[in-house]
Amino acid sequence: MTGGRDARTGEGMLSGIRVIDLTRVLGGPFCTQILADHGAEVIKVEPPQGDEVRDWGPPFLDGDASYFIGINRNKRSIGIDLARPAGRELLLALLEGADVLVENMKPGTLEAWGLGRAFLAERFPRLVHCSITGFGPDGPLGGRPGYDAVIQGLVGMFSINGDPECGPTRIGIPLVDIGTGLYAAIAILMALIERQRSGRGQHLDVALFDCGLAMMHPHAANFFLSGEEPKLTGSAHPNISPYDVFRTGTVPLFLAVGNDRAFARLCEIIGAPELARDPRFATNADRVVNRAALKAELERALAARDGARLWQTLIDAGVPAGPLFGVKAAIEHPHTAHRDMIVERGRYRGIGTPIKPSRSTTALRRVPPRFAEHTEEILDEAGIDPELRSRAQAEGALPRSRRRQS
Repeated sequence: MTGGRDARTGEGMLSGIRVIDLTRVLGGPFCTQILADHGAEVIKVEPPQGDEVRDWGPPFLDGDASYFIGINRNKRSIGIDLARPAGRELLLALLEGADVLVENMKPGTLEAWGLGRAFLAERFPRLVHCSITGFGPDGPLGGRPGYDAVIQGLVGMFSINGDPECGPTRIGIPLVDIGTGLYAAIAILMALIERQRSGRGQHLDVALFDCGLAMMHPHAANFFLSGEEPKLTGSAHPNISPYDVFRTGTVPLFLAVGNDRAFARLCEIIGAPELARDPRFATNADRVVNRAALKAELERALAARDGARLWQTLIDAGVPAGPLFGVKAAIEHPHTAHRDMIVERGRYRGIGTPIKPSRSTTALRRVPPRFAEHTEEILDEAGIDPELRSRAQAEGALPRSRRRQS
C-alpha cells in the first residue's frame, strides 16, 4: 500500500475529494475506507457513544476492537452529538465544501433533525449524499433495521449455503454488509463522474436487502429459468462440475474446472485420462448431472496423490486448483507479500487495498483513529467560529471521550 512495488509517485486517485462519514458498524465504514485508501479525505463523525464496533472484541488494541481497526484506517475522527442543535450546526459547517456525505441512519432520523434529503440537496446542490439502510425508506419492510445475517436469510443465502447434513448455514463472512459497502463505493464514484457533466450532486439509496439480492448469482438466474428452488450442495457449484472439495492422499483440494479442455488436462495429470472419454462426463452438462459418480471417480484417482504438491502442478498447467488454507497460511503466503496485501505501521497491521493503480498512490496515511482524536484540527480546518465551538462544548455536543450507554 506504499506504492513501492510499481514505483507509483502520483497522488491518490480520489485526492481532493472530501467525505463526511456518519456511518457505523460495517457496510458504511467499509465503503469509506475504500475511498480513503485512494486519497479521499474522510472525516468520521461519531455519535457520543462512538462506533459500537470499537467494542466488538476481543481482540483489542489500545481499547479498540480488531473489528473497528480493520475497516477505519486513513480516516480522522470527531465526536458530535447530532441530537443537539449545536451539533447539527457543526455538521452543516463540515458539509460546506464537502463532496460526499455517507450515512447509515435509520430512515427518518435526519428528517427529524431538520437535515433531510430535500434540505441537504437545496443547501448543498453539489453534494453526493449516500444513504445506506437495511431495506430502504419505504415499502413493506421500509425503515426496518438491517443486519447482515438477517438479510442473508431473507434473500436466500442461507438456503444455498450448507449441505443436506448440516442444513442451511450463514455464510462465514458478513457478505451482505461488505457487498453493500462495495456497491455504495461504486455508486458514489458514478455520482461524482455524473456531477462533472451536470454540475449537480444527487441522493443515492443503497439498501442491504437490494444488495443481498443482487449478489444471489447464479441461483436467482437459475430460478428464473427453471422455476426450481436451489438445493444445498455443500462446497459444490450448482452449474459447474467438477467444482468442489476433493479428498486426496494428504490434504483436501478444491478443483474449479469450468471447461472440457481443463477437465481433460486434469484427468491426464492425475493419471485417469479415461474419465475425459467417459460419455457420462463428456460435457459440463453431463458432469453436472453425474456429479456424484464423477466425484467418486476423481477421489479414487486422487487417493494416492499428495494434495499439497498436486495443486501446484495443476495450477501451473492451467487447471484451477488450490488447498484449503487457514487465515494464517493465507496471510503468510509469499504471494500475499508480493502483492503488497499487508500494510503495517507500528502495532497496526491490516489487509491492503486490492486496487493497484499504475500511477496513483495508495498510501497508509493514517492508522485507525481513536474516538474524537482529531476534533481540534478538524474544527480549525473548517473555520468553526469560537462562539459556535463554545456553544457546542457547553451543550455537550462535542464529546472528547465516549459516553457509555446505560
